[in-house]
Amino acid sequence: METLKKYAKKYFIDAMSAMALGLFASLLIGTIFGTLGTYLGPDYIGNETVNAIGGFFGEMKTFAQGASGMAIGVAIAYSLKADPLVMFSCAAVGSLSYSLGATILLENGNTLAYTAGPAGAYVAAIFAVEIGMLVSKKTKVDILVTPTVTIVAGYAIAKIICPAVAYIMYYLGDFINTATEMQPFLMGIIISVVVGIILTLPISSAAICAMIGISGIAGGAAVAGCCAQMIGFAVISFADNGWGGFFAQGLGTSMLQMSNIIKKPAIWIPPTLAAAVTGPISTLVFKLECTGVSAGMGTCGLVGPLGVITDMNGGTDMWLGLLLVCFVLPAVLSYIFYIAMKKMGLIKNGDMKLQS
Repeated sequence: METLKKYAKKYFIDAMSAMALGLFASLLIGTIFGTLGTYLGPDYIGNETVNAIGGFFGEMKTFAQGASGMAIGVAIAYSLKADPLVMFSCAAVGSLSYSLGATILLENGNTLAYTAGPAGAYVAAIFAVEIGMLVSKKTKVDILVTPTVTIVAGYAIAKIICPAVAYIMYYLGDFINTATEMQPFLMGIIISVVVGIILTLPISSAAICAMIGISGIAGGAAVAGCCAQMIGFAVISFADNGWGGFFAQGLGTSMLQMSNIIKKPAIWIPPTLAAAVTGPISTLVFKLECTGVSAGMGTCGLVGPLGVITDMNGGTDMWLGLLLVCFVLPAVLSYIFYIAMKKMGLIKNGDMKLQS
């Protein structure tokens, strides 16, 4: 059992968390650059200097997002404590496995080239690291042997698994996105609650959202759930942690409360109930939309709201929905549920004190 926990932490928690960082440093930051480029562009501002700056951000978006696979490969290798040559070789493994995939036959008879994306890079990089480490520093020509073995192993694994991964990720994402369109109330609750819980757990919600290609109003529900956890915990733990804890959780991560949740699971109820309310409000009332990795980030660096802005491109309803779903309602609802539970004696002062 201990061995199983060790490998689960290594390959699922640590590697996936590292993958999320790789995505943040490439795909996600590129998305932010793209949003800045759009709103500084000629369609919004008629100033040549500002437009030139917007064009600069647009170019950075292209290059940053183009490095997504490489960033994932190196990030995973780093999390697995790979030797330098193995780690650097995983840049190539991540790039090629991110781009490989399958041709999907659509219902209308057309075909879609769908890549394995982050999921493919994740699996291929793990195998490449473990195989590369078998030969790393074992020969006198390590500088030739290690990169060769790592890249060849990664390529072989990618060729085998990436088509299957592409199929699985496409149909899983399609099912979730379509089900949310068909049942926005029920799926709004489910997605918001589940993704929000994953955000707070030591698992990367951003990586999972990127893997399955969540989009549309399903992505909006994911944003709602993540914001409910982060803003919710920031507000209800304010008495215990002050402004430092407020910003650490509200703009950082609700994962900081994980050790307290283990000791007192009841503290998780207020933000989770808030997510169950804001999810369907997002899908039914405001129809907020978001795609991929941004959907699983919540208010961390304001990435979730920025993702919604990028996908929906403005509008009064969007701005009002963004304010209510991502900030106001999570704070108000979580606090109401928190006060109710505190009066029932289920939560007391000090239960959410963050460790310094």
